[in-house]
Amino acid sequence: MRPAVHATPAARAAVAFTLAFAAAACGGGSSGGGGADGIVSSSWGDPQNPLEPANTNEVQGGKVLDMVFRGLKRYDPKTGEAQNMLAEKIDTTDSTTFTITVKDGWTFSNGEPVTAQSFVDAWNYGAHLENNQRNAYFFGYIEGYDQVHPASGDATAQTMRGLEVTGPRTFTVTLSQKFSTWPETLGYAAFAPLPKAFFTDHDGWLAKPVGNGPYVVDSYAKGSQMSLRRWDGYPGDDKARNGGIDLKVYTDNNTAYTDLTAGNLDLVDDVPASQLKNVQADLGDRYINTPAGIIQTLAFPYYDPAWNKPGLEKVRQGLSMAINREQITETIFMKTRTPAKDWTSPVLGPDGGYDDALCGSYCTYDPVRAKQLIADGGGIPGGRLTISYNADNGSHKEWVDAVCHSINNALGNDRACAGSPVGTFADYRGKITQAKLSGPFRAGWQMDYPLIQNFLQPLYYTNASSNDGKWTNEEFDRLVDAANAETDPAKAVGTFKQAEAVVRDQMAAIPLWYQNGSAGYSDRISDVSLNQFSVPVYNEIKVAG
Repeated sequence: MRPAVHATPAARAAVAFTLAFAAAACGGGSSGGGGADGIVSSSWGDPQNPLEPANTNEVQGGKVLDMVFRGLKRYDPKTGEAQNMLAEKIDTTDSTTFTITVKDGWTFSNGEPVTAQSFVDAWNYGAHLENNQRNAYFFGYIEGYDQVHPASGDATAQTMRGLEVTGPRTFTVTLSQKFSTWPETLGYAAFAPLPKAFFTDHDGWLAKPVGNGPYVVDSYAKGSQMSLRRWDGYPGDDKARNGGIDLKVYTDNNTAYTDLTAGNLDLVDDVPASQLKNVQADLGDRYINTPAGIIQTLAFPYYDPAWNKPGLEKVRQGLSMAINREQITETIFMKTRTPAKDWTSPVLGPDGGYDDALCGSYCTYDPVRAKQLIADGGGIPGGRLTISYNADNGSHKEWVDAVCHSINNALGNDRACAGSPVGTFADYRGKITQAKLSGPFRAGWQMDYPLIQNFLQPLYYTNASSNDGKWTNEEFDRLVDAANAETDPAKAVGTFKQAEAVVRDQMAAIPLWYQNGSAGYSDRISDVSLNQFSVPVYNEIKVAG
């Protein structure tokens, strides 16, 4: 997705979102009473963008969308399997044209029925160039996307011709090529339906988003708290078992952890590395450490010519081999991370595309070979490596310093690498999306859906929505297109692995480690779990009576 030239609507939306929500917000955050009406307080960070489903591609905003919206599919919290939610059925005979039937009886929290039109309107909005939606790329396989979101110039259509409403609860989707697993992507938040109010009173909707999930947004004070409350009229079978969630903003997760142990917070869903040595004594069996579909990497700014020259792949390969992953994950993360051996996640399993041999020697600590490769590639651009990261997460400084220490040792130069902190997560994401970083930067990927395609295409395909470093490779793109066209799932996975081998050979990004979901909670709540995306299953949490 190229940068949109019509930025004014998005900028106006962001202002409306912040000001109107802040005006509506109530101060403070009470824990509320117990039982089914009790309120759960949980740590959180401000989202980067307004909570439009097609404009949210980061974790903090995604947590809210997962509570406020339900789509055609939903990923099982335990297995990650894509299961029908609002989809009564999705039929196809050719993996190109799909007929979708929406279940009857679903409404938005304002009483408006959820219809086929609710989906078609939302998808057309999300795809259109002028709306400047970060996730527009997810609609790229629908016929007519290139007219509403051309690679250059202005849009020549308002809607995609591949979307057609055929009845109150039915619509067809025609893709521009075969994509056999496309229905499995439909649990991603970008594909959520939107009510008419989103379009008729957009500023009002941004001030208080209306969805069709088990919670409604009650108030939001940026930098302080978002309060969500149970929607008693929710028709799904995954109703909230508590009265609501207060998401409290923390700029340091060490502070959040301290509040948890002091009894001032119910849930921390990212236990800081500095507290891992204490967590068992502090929380006992109220500490969760479970595999998740998350990988941490170092991304590179390919928009900077210094990092995009021929031969620089050797430098990146050498830097990867200069990182002692085993030592860092053992001493800093205390087994809540596992050294990465490919660019996906072990939760996919071998049949899903995970391959613990794919990265091979490039992910194995070898300081001698690392130094030689970096020299062979012409050395680190500018002579010094700076690794950018957001400073509001207490864990990042420790591991970035450890990575730099490892690289410095390998190169015999204690000034070869240093961390470069950036204020808050929102500030950090802003610098990334505006291409303002001049060196490698911390990147993490939390899967949107459990397919190998999701670990590769959004991050490395040319102009993809989360290709923050702007890497591009024709062979990789060709293989991804071929994999998506495969109707045999096993053959598709094999072709995706060929594409991943291109990522490896060019070291498009350095894989660091797979991240477990790590959380701690108070004795005031129970039935706490993390899904395979490492997000708390908020609707299942119970509050003590």
